[in-house]
Amino acid sequence: MDFLVLERWSPYVVGVLIGLLNVVSLLVSKKPLGASTSFMKLGGIIYRSFDKEKVQNNEYYQKNELKLDWGMMLVLGIIIGAFISAMLSGDFNLIAVPSMWANEISGSFLLRFFSAVLGGIFLGVGARWAGGCTSGHGISGTSFLSVISWVAGIAFFIGGIAVAFLIYGM
Repeated sequence: MDFLVLERWSPYVVGVLIGLLNVVSLLVSKKPLGASTSFMKLGGIIYRSFDKEKVQNNEYYQKNELKLDWGMMLVLGIIIGAFISAMLSGDFNLIAVPSMWANEISGSFLLRFFSAVLGGIFLGVGARWAGGCTSGHGISGTSFLSVISWVAGIAFFIGGIAVAFLIYGM
């Protein structure tokens, strides 16, 4: 069980485990892995407490039932699992501005906070616009040989590489 306290796991081992999780997900729930729909459903559940009628009339929420489901539990499990992993490896710490961000961008907490919020908004809008997130397209969609998922996956990598070049000037 020494692998549980490693600071970093082999990406090959983790890739195989995620692939197996995708297979189990399909066999047990008949649904592929993905996270963005869960965030949209959670947003709808929260918004429903403020304006029930508007949520009931929303076309997206009419197609996607607003209930606690396996996808939300998956997202919760990712958060809890990451926390447990960081604690077991001794790598857990709370940092307002990570040193890499401070060295490359700025030491300002407010800039870091607003960048994270803006990035989260772009990520959410992009995931809905693309019909899924990186896990939905990159893991599940590509395993189904979905053309749109392969295009999205390639775009994820191109975007990541381009941003790395912009930030780090490689």
